[in-house]
Amino acid sequence: MTGTSNHSDVEYGQRVPPPPGRPAPRYGNDIHVPAPPFYNDPMALQEKTYKPWFVPTVVVVEVIIFVFEMVVNNCPGHDSVYGSCVAPFLHRLSFQPWKENPLLGPTSDTLEKMGALDWNKVVHQNQGWRLVSCTWLHAGLIHLLANMICLIFIGVRLEQQFGFLRVAPIYLISGFGGSVLSGLFIQNNISVGASGALFGILGAMLAELLTNWTIYTNRVAALFNILIIAAINLALGILPHVDNFAHIGGFLSGFLLGFILLLEPQYEWVKARGRASVSKFAIYQIILAVVAGLVLAAGLAVGLLALFNGKNGNDHCGWCHYLTCVPTSSWKCNS
Repeated sequence: MTGTSNHSDVEYGQRVPPPPGRPAPRYGNDIHVPAPPFYNDPMALQEKTYKPWFVPTVVVVEVIIFVFEMVVNNCPGHDSVYGSCVAPFLHRLSFQPWKENPLLGPTSDTLEKMGALDWNKVVHQNQGWRLVSCTWLHAGLIHLLANMICLIFIGVRLEQQFGFLRVAPIYLISGFGGSVLSGLFIQNNISVGASGALFGILGAMLAELLTNWTIYTNRVAALFNILIIAAINLALGILPHVDNFAHIGGFLSGFLLGFILLLEPQYEWVKARGRASVSKFAIYQIILAVVAGLVLAAGLAVGLLALFNGKNGNDHCGWCHYLTCVPTSSWKCNS
């Protein structure tokens, strides 16, 4: 899709080109649709770009951890009532029977042993580290591939534009925020996966579009596109065995972080080459960043306090369980 501005033809959602000389279990979840293309800026060579290394490093680490999961699991080493291991030629790395884990992965016990999010262990056994460790585990090969492909697709481009120091906190804190919300509402199942962090990146992209509104053309089309992507993925989260609370918590955390970490100087300041007569950031950008920081800090503090005090979010929200699973004639929700 393409669009036009008053001055020149531009790719939809593209940033206004800068002036010359200026130096983007309950298995946790998959984000299924790629990010919108408004970071594909043909003028990128005129802007400062960063060499991405954080996202590729995360991908490599996630793959290594999954291999370690399968080594620890050792399917041939124990019997299963569901039948034989899948891909037995992989020996110790073979997968649990299809009926036990259709995502081609280990048992729930293995995931729990390695750090899956388990409400009882977090609250009653002081294992708060599971709020972080669960984001580095995956329920199966299919789960891993889906998440890592999407991370590469949306994360690399964002890191090229904004660099490690901005993207890494968004990824890590969003994953943590997703775990906190999941722990408050999902208390009868374990949860694993990087989808909370992935949704955080998606939320940050939405915030970046809003806070840097003046430097984009065809903003409405770009905004509509990213909202559709978020809506589709959140809708998929109402299927059983998908932890949509991790998605929602990650998205909200990333959305707030985007206002803080992805600020860009307003176009008028760039055009004026940074002269003091023009403010570097618009007033609304500063206000959004301050409010977002306060809301994020308060949200995480309240969420952690409630979680470690054993609160169940469903006790205070009778309909919230529908956000992660809607029962139909085809499946039931047992969370």
